[in-house]
Amino acid sequence: MSSTVLSRSRELIRTLPTAVLVGAIRVYQAVVSPWTGPTCKYYPSCSQYAVVALRRHGPLRGTGMALWRILRCNPWSLGGVDDVPPAREHEHRGAHTH
Repeated sequence: MSSTVLSRSRELIRTLPTAVLVGAIRVYQAVVSPWTGPTCKYYPSCSQYAVVALRRHGPLRGTGMALWRILRCNPWSLGGVDDVPPAREHEHRGAHTH
């Protein structure tokens, strides 16, 4: 197998979980969300926060951040602007160290 094919395969394996999760959220945003109207107390909405968190932090950490945000969106929270924090310095998305 050539190194180009191998590197493309690795990239696909690395990005596929995030793409599947973001796709599921996009379906929710297009199908379910219009029926419920704007109900989120936070900006950006919880689903948009999840998309940004997944893209910025990857599938594991991004999912955890999205779930924590959903848990915070409750009747006792004040809401407001809650942006996704930047990726940590040591999180090199796609960087290879050999």
